[in-house]
Amino acid sequence: MTGILLLSHGSREAEAARVLESIAKQVRIQLPGYLVETACLQFGRQTLEQGLEKLGKAGAREIRVIPYFLFDGVHVRRLENVLWEYVREHPTLTVRLGRTLGEDPRLAMILADRALELDHGT
Repeated sequence: MTGILLLSHGSREAEAARVLESIAKQVRIQLPGYLVETACLQFGRQTLEQGLEKLGKAGAREIRVIPYFLFDGVHVRRLENVLWEYVREHPTLTVRLGRTLGEDPRLAMILADRALELDHGT
């Protein structure tokens, strides 16, 4: 079984946790054969390590950590070392780090939509 851990920075604002959970729900719908969890680097209800543990206990043998970040920054660069250490301590798991949202053209489409919404007063 494969698990997906959506990892955000986290926030003290409750709305940030709600949005992350909403995104996770949508990912679960799109990927019904995968276990999907969320975690935050800080200020979240579940840490990176807790998210990895939860997926492992649920039966995931491969975990794909997907950073819900716009670009590679210091937090994302540090993840490789943190995940390497986790795998060293949990040799039965495979943990892979995915890419950030980055320069995906679909993001440009969303931003254009947001700009056009203002034409309609929303």
